[in-house]
Amino acid sequence: QVQLVESGGGLVQAGGSLTLSCAASGSFFSINAMGWYRQAPGKQRELVATIVSAGSTNYAESVKGRFTISRDNAKNMAYLQMNSLKPEDTAVYFCKAVALLTFPRVLRDYWGQGTQVTVSS
Repeated sequence: QVQLVESGGGLVQAGGSLTLSCAASGSFFSINAMGWYRQAPGKQRELVATIVSAGSTNYAESVKGRFTISRDNAKNMAYLQMNSLKPEDTAVYFCKAVALLTFPRVLRDYWGQGTQVTVSS
């Protein structure tokens, strides 16, 4: 199984920056992809950014040019650098990992518990 622990959330003023971290641990063969999703009050969870093990990334249109996702494959960690934050970025941010398990050799999705990001105007 895989455990994900996020850190780095907090309160920041509009225009500020935050960096979120996600650490994956447990028993798995590899982490194929990692991503960040967010859920604002009263809204559905939405994709923010994803990154695969080879380094290709994908971003929501709303964060392109402001957020950068990266990962350290050796440490099984993912990061989300968030710049030029806006009040509409306020949400709980969740880390997701797609892990290839050792046995059975299957892909499974895992989620972290979430970290709150609040951007004040």
